[in-house]
Amino acid sequence: MFSIQLSLLNSIYIHFQFNPVSPLSEGDPGYNSCPTLDDKVHILVCVIPADRLSVLSEEVKQKIRDIREAASDLGIPQLALFTKIDQACSVTESDIKNVYKSKYLKKQMEDFSADVGVPMNCIFPVKNYHSEIHMNDDIDSLILSALRQMVDFGDDFVNMS
Repeated sequence: MFSIQLSLLNSIYIHFQFNPVSPLSEGDPGYNSCPTLDDKVHILVCVIPADRLSVLSEEVKQKIRDIREAASDLGIPQLALFTKIDQACSVTESDIKNVYKSKYLKKQMEDFSADVGVPMNCIFPVKNYHSEIHMNDDIDSLILSALRQMVDFGDDFVNMS
């Protein structure tokens, strides 16, 4: 079991104890039978370090797939962020503008898509700021593109609810 604490915009804290063997049910403390839009998850984002994809176990892939399928059943949109793309691929390490020219990253994204079910057009490669001391428009454009999609997917979910 693991727990999560969510901080909401209005500074209310929710603490929930997750039990993978027994999902939340109506009799459990904290169960909300009539959630408002503010109580619902608007988007599921899976953040995966691209340089660690090759060591992602089948068990972890299955958990991601299970969570994604449960979110799909609830109509929750999902996307994935591939971080650290510069550390995963020498083509992007030398020039981040080559991100969509990298055959290696494309294959990693296709494999991840096939393994867990996130469509290719919902996987966004981004580079982390980790040693840079100045802002970089090329890095920012990847991050902002992914963020724009997150906001748009969330807005679509809210407008459909």
